[in-house]
Parts: sequence; structure tokens; C-alpha cells
Amino acid sequence: MKSIIPDNYIDFIFAHPPYSNIIKYSKDIKEDISRLELNEFLDQITLFSKECFRILKKEKHCAVLIGDIRKNKNVIPLGFYIMNIFIQTGFTLKEIIIKEQHNCKMSDYWKNKNLDFYLLAHEYIFILKK
Repeated sequence: MKSIIPDNYIDFIFAHPPYSNIIKYSKDIKEDISRLELNEFLDQITLFSKECFRILKKEKHCAVLIGDIRKNKNVIPLGFYIMNIFIQTGFTLKEIIIKEQHNCKMSDYWKNKNLDFYLLAHEYIFILKK
């Protein structure tokens, strides 16, 4: 497939990918990665990180906003999985910014339950350099 964006063309990328099979962005769009289970989702993020690396100019930055997820009451460190994918692609990690999470649609629902786990109340902004 021919790309419409040339190599080393973009000055800055900011990405906020969906979370693996947590909030679905569509009902039946085949290419919607928000519907994928974790391993397939990470495979697609790997392809995405390679494309980001290809189109980003040298010495320029890519920022990725993502948080962790919970499955069966256990934390899955999705943010760190994605951070590592970008590093393995060739990016250098310059900063990790912790963004406190407010106004989540389901927070009140979960706060009113008798749970044996904490709410995930932050996201990461990974600042990466090519």
C-alpha cells in the first residue's frame, strides 16, 4: 500500500489511541482497533508506531496519551506495553507525564460499588523523540 505521507515529513505527532476492547468506537467497522483483544491490539499499535517513526522528522517528537486497563479485577499495564513498543521501534523516551483522570463516565458507578480494587485514576503522556 502506497503511503500518502512521505518519510520524515511530520514535525510533531500527538496520539490518543483507543483502549484495547474497553470502549468501543464503532459497532461494525472492521478496521476499528478499539474492538480488538489485547494481543491483536498491541500488534496494531506496533504497526502504528512504525508508521509514526517513518513519517516523523529526525529529532522531532511524538506524544502518546494512554492509560492502563483492568480485566477481571487485575491491572493490565497497557500504557507501559505501548511505551515499550515505541521504544523498540526506535524512539527515545524523553518524558513520562502523569495525567490525573477526572470526569470519567463510569467513575460514579464504580465508586458506589463495594470493590476490592482501586479505580484507575491516571493516564500517561509519553514524550518520545525520533
